[in-house]
Amino acid sequence: MGPSLITFTIAANPPPRLDKALGRDVPDDAALSRSRLARLIADGAVAVDGMVVTDPRFRIAEGAQVAVTVAAAVESHIGAQDITLDVVFEDDDLIVINKPAGMVVHPAPGTADGTLVNALIHHCGDSLSGVGGLKRPGIVHRIDKDTSGLLVVAKSDRAHHHLADQFAAHTVERRYLAICYGVPDANDPRLRGIKGTSFEPGNILKIQTLLGRHRTDRQRQAVSFSAGRHAVTRTRILEPLGTPPVAALIECWLETGRTHQIRVHLAHCGHALIGDPTYGGRRKMSPKALGEAGVAAVAAFPRQALHAATLGFVHPVSKEFLEFQAVIPADMQDLLTAMGGQV
Repeated sequence: MGPSLITFTIAANPPPRLDKALGRDVPDDAALSRSRLARLIADGAVAVDGMVVTDPRFRIAEGAQVAVTVAAAVESHIGAQDITLDVVFEDDDLIVINKPAGMVVHPAPGTADGTLVNALIHHCGDSLSGVGGLKRPGIVHRIDKDTSGLLVVAKSDRAHHHLADQFAAHTVERRYLAICYGVPDANDPRLRGIKGTSFEPGNILKIQTLLGRHRTDRQRQAVSFSAGRHAVTRTRILEPLGTPPVAALIECWLETGRTHQIRVHLAHCGHALIGDPTYGGRRKMSPKALGEAGVAAVAAFPRQALHAATLGFVHPVSKEFLEFQAVIPADMQDLLTAMGGQV
């Protein structure tokens, strides 16, 4: 397939810069994101009134005739792999996956294949219209390798652009199920004394800090109050576990979506996730509270007990709000059962 030519006219009261004017006026069905348009300008693929313009700051006027030459998307360097996927929803623009624990989202040093992206390139095949000029799925958010649950991935530039905007604006609904040490209850005076924590009506714990890379361990994130990115997590108790309670099934939801956010925030307030190898540690649990089977299940649980259970967003084309649910996976269900939980 050869290059395509997209032509349009700049509407009234355009932003003065070429890149911003193109971002506003390029037809939606062209499916070109702002970052893709910026690269096309730099590559000399944009003409204004017949003249090629490579300066994104070029001052453009109402009524200008724009022609954008878009080369056909080329194959990604990432290989396709026939890996079974749990597809929750799919259409021409996006796909929602229930990712199993243990699967990495995107190839990286040390994990060159076997990832969700490898699987999606095989699964989607020719239905990938291309993101950023490559036939590849557009990753707009990630969940950790050992976290299970829902993930939305763009199949087109248009969807990638709109979904990325929703994540940036923090309007995407994301709720997680987790099993933590202790019970994060408003009646615990210790919690009220931890910087960054507060309680909202309904016994909802709010954790608000900055998050950034750990000063000495670059693989970890750390809470800060002087540097880093704004991060807000809320959580509520679904079921205390043990008699007396020594753990809890909780629901967490994100106002922001930083790397390891739930795991770091809960560890910060003393309620690390069971099984978390990076932030949780191994705590001695009471057989009197959990029973021998419960204690053994906690000790043996091999990953952070965290599952992305709910995902909601506005569809980039239909503008309909979509919400998806993924039931708690078998390993977390077995852990709950061993701990005396009912869910």
